[in-house]
Amino acid sequence: MTTQLLSGKTILVISPQSWGNMSLSKHHYAIELAKRGNRVYFLNPPEGKQGRKRGAVEVIPSKTTADLWLIEHSLRFPYWLKFHALPLFHALMKFHVGRIRKQIGRPVDIVWSFDLGNLYPFRLFGRRPLKIFHPVDEPLNQVAIDSAKGADILFAVTKEIVGKYSGFPAPGYFINHGVAEEFTTKGPDPWKKSSPVHVGLSGNWTRPDIDTACLLQIIRGQPAVIFEFWGSYQSADSNIGGNSDPAIEKFVRDLQHSPNVILHGPIPPVKLASELRRVDAFLICYNVQKDQSKGTNYHKVMEYLSTGKVIISNNITTYRDRPELVQMIPERDNNDSLPRLFTAVIGDIETYNADSLRETRYFYAVENTYQKQLDRIDSLLENNVHA
Repeated sequence: MTTQLLSGKTILVISPQSWGNMSLSKHHYAIELAKRGNRVYFLNPPEGKQGRKRGAVEVIPSKTTADLWLIEHSLRFPYWLKFHALPLFHALMKFHVGRIRKQIGRPVDIVWSFDLGNLYPFRLFGRRPLKIFHPVDEPLNQVAIDSAKGADILFAVTKEIVGKYSGFPAPGYFINHGVAEEFTTKGPDPWKKSSPVHVGLSGNWTRPDIDTACLLQIIRGQPAVIFEFWGSYQSADSNIGGNSDPAIEKFVRDLQHSPNVILHGPIPPVKLASELRRVDAFLICYNVQKDQSKGTNYHKVMEYLSTGKVIISNNITTYRDRPELVQMIPERDNNDSLPRLFTAVIGDIETYNADSLRETRYFYAVENTYQKQLDRIDSLLENNVHA
């Protein structure tokens, strides 16, 4: 039972990705926190664009969610100080944080940080707010580890990430990725194999950790299968990072020229939830060695599970003992066997999409909605700290 500590609060959500046309965990948590009766302020990364006055801070009401505001801001001082004079950068950030809090215009009860870049050390916010650190990406350097200093409690999407912060006094807990309400409002639809079979993939296709060679091998080796891609495939369309280097550009061109590929581009979560239900199966294909999550967990898995359809993937440690949820290869250092696994599953898709398996996947997703994850977090806060 929820204790409702996460209700009626003023919450500042710190995100390394801006608000935009693609949503990740930090965006969904902000929306769900607002739905629970909190006043939520979503702090975008500082802008480096020309046009916004240096040092400006603007609080903008969300056009889609009540009790949610977006904070746009720029720094008065050079960002490169972070890499060459960190103590000075943080001293200047203290004054910048003060301007942000002044624009919010009310005391902040909770600072909820997803930031692995240590832009806003928790000490800058004083003693009053409850400080939650929530890494949903793999911490790859000491800066990411240092970002937890001063946190009262930590939540992470893999047990591996929790372990990396075990040296801090703050208690740490595994909370799996969530899934937005629009993905679970309907049960798994009755399924009949499409002709041709359609396979879905969603994400940011300008990321450097996609195993492009393996993915193209699968696509070219399955000319009778239609592969539908949702998400940004041009860096200008992405609010969640990505590259525009020649290799990525060539990969996108190869997709565009593949007769069995459909590139839909980014769409709102509500529409994505509907679109994903149309396909017969899902494919995940990252290079674990380059992957920012190191093959431990992905946000998209929950969205795919909510449809009930089979998922074919590179190795994901969070689901390694759950073949009923994800069909994955055992190897951690390469995806050489992924094309064979894909062929085997698609060749017997009726078995892998049996009613019982589709219901198991769907109900697993239902137990991991953002509402359920916030209930779990609420209970953990009650047992560990006072919000």
